Amino acid sequence: MWYCGKGQERMKSKRVVVAMSGGVDSSVAAALLLDKGYEVIGVTMSLFSLPPDLCRSTELRSCCGWRAVEDANEVATKLGLPHLVVDFRREFEKSVIGDFCTEYRRGRTPNPCVRCNQHIKFDILLRRAARLGADFLATGHHSRVVRTRDWIPYHLKKGKDRAKDQSYFLYTLTQHQLSHLLMPIGGLTKKEVREVARKKGLRVAGKPESQEVCFVPQGRYPDFLRERIPEAFQPGPILDLDGRLLGEHQGIVHFTVGQRRGLRLSSSRPLYVISIDPTDHAVIVGPEDALLRKQFLASDVSWVSGERLKDKIWVKAKIRYQHKEAEALVVPFTPDKVVVTFVEPQRAITPGQSVVFYSRDEVLGGGIIDRVVA
Repeated sequence: MWYCGKGQERMKSKRVVVAMSGGVDSSVAAALLLDKGYEVIGVTMSLFSLPPDLCRSTELRSCCGWRAVEDANEVATKLGLPHLVVDFRREFEKSVIGDFCTEYRRGRTPNPCVRCNQHIKFDILLRRAARLGADFLATGHHSRVVRTRDWIPYHLKKGKDRAKDQSYFLYTLTQHQLSHLLMPIGGLTKKEVREVARKKGLRVAGKPESQEVCFVPQGRYPDFLRERIPEAFQPGPILDLDGRLLGEHQGIVHFTVGQRRGLRLSSSRPLYVISIDPTDHAVIVGPEDALLRKQFLASDVSWVSGERLKDKIWVKAKIRYQHKEAEALVVPFTPDKVVVTFVEPQRAITPGQSVVFYSRDEVLGGGIIDRVVA
């Protein structure tokens, strides 16, 4: 059982498990911790099985698969640390891939990276690290864990390299989890990380970054989903905002809010996907200005502090990873739901995506966009 007592210094405990994906970030994280005197154990997660022809492909940009395992093992050997491979395929299938398919069936656009961090890395892997006798789990995330003497002892902050910052994907972290997490590269830019790797003689120094969704090779979402949720490929109507029939589509999984390409409609002005109705398998389209909305309901809300929101709060909110944060008012609705209202309308607020709340460079919490209200 882990316990972090009052006033305990992190450096007093030496053993750390590093989640090694075979990429440059996690490799450098392991190297930096070794330099600081930690006893490092490298662990690579086996999360799903890729087709044999892709498994060892040099073109595959995935953080999973045997190519990633081999790269991680090579780094571990170079650094002189033990390396383990843990099989989490069953858990990943249930918690991440299953949810991914369910959300697309509902006409929503999920973010599996958030689910993977929440249920796999910082739940199952964190508990496995404890079983290995480790005091900490370390990752190669471009984010920072900061300890203070405030009433909230641990704070989650953006990484130094704002272009690579990954704090958006980590908003579900709890105080207990943060007390056992190390993110060694959060204070470095990507350029600096690669330079450290080169100085250490790590072959992964120039390795390309992994693709956004690791378990969908080459981004072929329809091919992946067709085998798992064929019912989501049922043809349906394409309607305008007044309910008039404009055409027909071949499955709601082909569309997301804000999309323009693939509609195959003849119109005097550009049309975009405004919303998706999974009950009637309908895709509703309209002009671009119809994508501008101000208010939505978010569910499954969590706060890094561990305290539920009791009163309204002003934040900077981010509605997808590449979205620029915007000022918004967050009002509690139920214990795990909030109403978010932007000062200025935002483009393509998408159900299924995560909304993350910031105060300057600190992550306050976040949730899943459930329903656009206005």
